[in-house]
Amino acid sequence: MKHMASGLLATVLLACAVPVHAQDYPSKAIKMIVPFAAGGPADLVARVIGEKLSSVAGQPVVIENRGGAGGMTGIGQVAKADRDGYTIGIASSGTLALNVALKQAMPYDPLKDLYLVTQAVSAPELLVIGPKVPAKDFKEFVALARAQPGKLNFASSGNGGMPHLAAELLKIATKTDMVHVPYPGAAPAVNDLLGGHVQLMFADVPVLLGAVQAGQLRAIAVGSKSRVPLLADVPTTAEVGEPDVLADNWYGVVAPAGLPQAVAQKLYDLSIATLRAPDVKDRLEKQGLGVVGSSSAEFTAYVRSEIERWGKVAEVANVKLN
Repeated sequence: MKHMASGLLATVLLACAVPVHAQDYPSKAIKMIVPFAAGGPADLVARVIGEKLSSVAGQPVVIENRGGAGGMTGIGQVAKADRDGYTIGIASSGTLALNVALKQAMPYDPLKDLYLVTQAVSAPELLVIGPKVPAKDFKEFVALARAQPGKLNFASSGNGGMPHLAAELLKIATKTDMVHVPYPGAAPAVNDLLGGHVQLMFADVPVLLGAVQAGQLRAIAVGSKSRVPLLADVPTTAEVGEPDVLADNWYGVVAPAGLPQAVAQKLYDLSIATLRAPDVKDRLEKQGLGVVGSSSAEFTAYVRSEIERWGKVAEVANVKLN
């Protein structure tokens, strides 16, 4: 009887330990993994969110850039981290949806191995053409592309990424034939676009904003459902007659699956409070990014739909990863 009583007491104490621990969360620094090099859109989003999250949570948020394998190395480390809420990540559309859509071998299952906390921001894909392209707007450009099948080259920041698939979707919708030229990142792609070596490119608004505002590149459409306030004169793809050419890159907060429920809820609450802060919204919108702040269930459903949608595009366009 004494043995049974002590065992029961131990069970009760163990059950009580988790809520107490969860109520204390966070009680130390939170590590935020960015699965790309410093300086890119994901890093920008992480640093804006991380700085405010530290203030909201009352604990330091340490940014760690861990690039590799198209972002899968860093997010793989998040998936395998301790399930205590002290390791989180900023994941991109590629790390959660596109690589799955392209049937890439992945070190984690985004829908099973990660807690998808919230979609933090959307990053509309902006379609730009180079300074030597003789077209003033989207319709003139499509007419030019149709008149010269196989002659125009579109750049991307890498095979199978959102800029690549957005251009493939454009080709399908407009029935045009253009050649893909992948680059090892956005910077060299933009440089060659400025130099006239390639003629067009889709990319996140922050990547192209400076060159467009300086008049070096011509923005002819944005692949989101609404216009970007910083580029209010640039029409959406729907407004130029291609409503199916929707391409938003996006970034979300993720953590390992299996967090204690109270910790998961606190992490979500802290993330939403961060995203709703006026200064965070202002800083992100000044880069052409839109704040989302969805629920975990909404984010999970959205990732699942993105896997399906881009999988169909990849199949029609015959996009394969090396």
